[in-house]
Amino acid sequence: MTLVEGYEELDLALRAGVRPRELYFCPALTGGADPRQVITRAAECGADLFSLSRQAFDKAAYREGPDGWLAVVPDIETDLSRIEVDSRSLFVVCESVEKPGNLGSVLRTADAAGVTAVISANPVTDWGNPNVIRASKGTVFAVPVVSADSGDVMRWLEEHAVNIVATTPDTDVLMADVDMTGPTAILMGSEKYGLSDQWLSGRHTKAKIPMFGKVDSLNIAVSAALFTYEAVRQRTPSRQG
Repeated sequence: MTLVEGYEELDLALRAGVRPRELYFCPALTGGADPRQVITRAAECGADLFSLSRQAFDKAAYREGPDGWLAVVPDIETDLSRIEVDSRSLFVVCESVEKPGNLGSVLRTADAAGVTAVISANPVTDWGNPNVIRASKGTVFAVPVVSADSGDVMRWLEEHAVNIVATTPDTDVLMADVDMTGPTAILMGSEKYGLSDQWLSGRHTKAKIPMFGKVDSLNIAVSAALFTYEAVRQRTPSRQG
């Protein structure tokens, strides 16, 4: 089971089709949110409902400054085999990313950009981590996610003829010069070490973000957003005035 705390996160999870098993709410904390809407939808899903006092909810909540909403939902599906590939598929692969906030931010970008799936290769953080859910604003329930060994991910991408773009500062190729209009996987490495040799030693396309300052890299969430939206730009028909 996975815990979802927060009105926005729970609302998005419900809209994504998640069926909570239990819903805990605190009328003293729900503030401006209309509790009837969420409670009704959760009840329609068959969830058990529990109204808690503020003192009881403070003990149950895991975040500071809770807003009065907490649900128990089924574990997030992370099986690679359920992901389908077509000519427009776009994947973001995060290898050994440690910080839940970074994974959550990548998911928010993925949701906004219409990414097919976000894949955690050699995962360090679980998709059900409360901080992933919070940082993603609940989009972890809207965007298909995967957890798998890097070798399995690589073989799966190659078997499905997905163009693999490895992000690294150690190349002269800029991201805008890489064709990402077909099925593409954008590879992002860990915060400290970047991509492993397992990915960089392959015959994959290597590309970088143009950098003009003294640092040679950006936060992974920012880098993922820039690469993802470069792919979106390439896939978006230009508008003539």
